[in-house]
Amino acid sequence: MLRVLNVRQLAVIEQLEVEFGPGLNVVTGETGAGKSILINALKLVLGERGRPDLVRAGADRAEVEALFHLSDPSRFADFGVADGELVVRRTIEAGGRSRASLNGRLATAAQLGELASGLVDICSQHEHHSLVSPGGHLGYLDAFAGLGATGLRGEMAAAWKELQRLFELETQLKEQLRTRAEREDLLRFQLAELEKLRPEAGEDERLAEELPRLRFASRLQAGTREAEERLYAGDGAVSEALGQVLRALTELQALDPQLAPVVSQLEVALSEIEEAARTLGRYADRVETRPERLGELEERLHLLRRLIRKHGSLDAALAFMESARTELSELEGVSARLGAVEHQRELALKKAAAVAAVLSARRRAEAEKLGAAITAELASLGMGDARVVVGVEQPEGRAGELSAAGARLGIEGVDRVEFLIATNRGEEPRPLRKVASGGELSRALLALKRVLAGLGPQGTYVFDEVDSGVGGAVAEVIGKKLYEVSRQHQVICISHLPQIAAYADQHFLVRKEAHGGRSRSVIQRLSLEERREELARMLGGIRVSNAARAAADELLNHAR
Repeated sequence: MLRVLNVRQLAVIEQLEVEFGPGLNVVTGETGAGKSILINALKLVLGERGRPDLVRAGADRAEVEALFHLSDPSRFADFGVADGELVVRRTIEAGGRSRASLNGRLATAAQLGELASGLVDICSQHEHHSLVSPGGHLGYLDAFAGLGATGLRGEMAAAWKELQRLFELETQLKEQLRTRAEREDLLRFQLAELEKLRPEAGEDERLAEELPRLRFASRLQAGTREAEERLYAGDGAVSEALGQVLRALTELQALDPQLAPVVSQLEVALSEIEEAARTLGRYADRVETRPERLGELEERLHLLRRLIRKHGSLDAALAFMESARTELSELEGVSARLGAVEHQRELALKKAAAVAAVLSARRRAEAEKLGAAITAELASLGMGDARVVVGVEQPEGRAGELSAAGARLGIEGVDRVEFLIATNRGEEPRPLRKVASGGELSRALLALKRVLAGLGPQGTYVFDEVDSGVGGAVAEVIGKKLYEVSRQHQVICISHLPQIAAYADQHFLVRKEAHGGRSRSVIQRLSLEERREELARMLGGIRVSNAARAAADELLNHAR
């Protein structure tokens, strides 16, 4: 609901603030007083392009602010709408630059137009809005027929989503199949290289440790054998000399016991030397000079290191080998999986097409009822010769599109819905969006909204020129129907007819006055007595008579 509209320096408006209320808000005033500027201000709030010529002469910029109370603020979550209140601000500089913000956060005109589209629905000549745009007609027909999210429409959406999921999966599998041969060849080549080498975890480290022993085997054997000879086995070995010293000190120990510790140390040293010599001997016996083994080891270590350079580490190469085997197994199953998915997709398409057919049949049956209901409303609005047809068509599917029996299939089924109207007897119905007369268009839209009351978005409806070319009893009927629509939606109506203004919950008067040598528009919310005077003026002209006041009282009493 639109609560406050604040306009500054826009055309003939210098400063104006309007607090609208729920229900029916009627704006009246003399021609040229500035009522249409309110419509222009709302258009700016809805994202229409701002023109520099809208800026009041002599001002730097024009500003429009609108405060909305939202029943569903979820669409505006990114703009900090936590308490259900949204402030839309639009500025137009005299130089042509335009800015928009929602709750103080900058937004582009495109964002504003998209987000604000459901806030205000303006019904006036040549305006594009929800009930004129064919894009919303199918939703209104489904709402009228009770085919909502929990009904056939929801079933259709679920069937379509499943069909889309399978179609996308089928496309992915076909792409995998197309590239499978190339990928399989690569994986098999890489896997053959790994399986031929058959690396083991830590093998590179073990071979790197073994390689020096093979490469320097002769030197290691000769050196350890010579060390054994010098320590123990050869003439004049260290152990022999140490044994002689030990025997001499043992004899001296008998003369002086203080030599006992030294004797013990030498005994240990002799034992250690002899053990070391025996160990060296065994090592020398084990050392083998195997040129063929050395060649094999050097070649394998070279291959392992090349593998490590390719994969980063031996562990990574082993992990790749496992993943390659897994991927090859999956690739080999693509064909079988694709066949299964194609079968599932065919079944899903048949199911979606069946639901779409039932949904289409229901729509065609309900479309006739909806058209008749709107036609009856138009008759009561002074358009007795008008006839409304709710057209339900099935556009043909194009190449590459999912289709059912040749018709393009979508989340809403196979139907395209558009409201058609013939405003005169004998004429062929034409799209509602092509109706030329502003008054006829507004009344047609009023009839639609009267029939669909409570089914559309809970926003604000603005009617301009709804009373064009009518008067008397028809004007009273229009006022009553506007009042009935306003029980479901906030309605703002710009009118010249007292029969309509009498039904207002809030009545605003726009007038032009001189200030500082310039004209400006002001708006005033009327009290009950002021409403009586304004209705009398609308009935009687410039001079308000008691008879006009009495007639105004009668209108107000009848409207109540």
